[in-house]
Amino acid sequence: MELCQVPDKAREVDVIRLMEQHGDGLLRFCYLNLGDLHLAQDAVQETFLKAYRKFHTFRGDCSEMSWLCAIAINCCRDIRRSKWFHYESGRSLEELPETGEEFKANDDTLINEVMNLPRKYREVILLHYYQGISLREIAQTQSINESTLSTRLKRAREKLRNKLDGWYFDEE
Repeated sequence: MELCQVPDKAREVDVIRLMEQHGDGLLRFCYLNLGDLHLAQDAVQETFLKAYRKFHTFRGDCSEMSWLCAIAINCCRDIRRSKWFHYESGRSLEELPETGEEFKANDDTLINEVMNLPRKYREVILLHYYQGISLREIAQTQSINESTLSTRLKRAREKLRNKLDGWYFDEE
């Protein structure tokens, strides 16, 4: 049984800073993974609880956002495995709160196709393009070979290109 420890004030301040800087982005990321705002909020809360408990293990090998995304992915996976997740009625981007102009879109076709990709392709697309995390950092946080990750990204783009053929004009 783990003894209750008095919180380290410096660690608490760091986690509060992480919540303020990355909370909205993680909420959107978890929502895109889970398709339910309330489950996404639960995943983000669990992400920050785990980050608080394990902040002493963060070595700085990757960015804070990469580390948080790795934790969030595992939280989302845990929720997806639960029986409650299977009662989900479907994805709707309408209930997602806006966090910035860069996410507003007139057409949800692209994000819907990304969400229909298999998990391993969807995650790499969301982490690389949506969160702006480098392939090297994704590979480190996910314990995947960088070349394997690069192949997944290439295959995900090919799948999207095939599905979205004619949706967006190609520049010639």
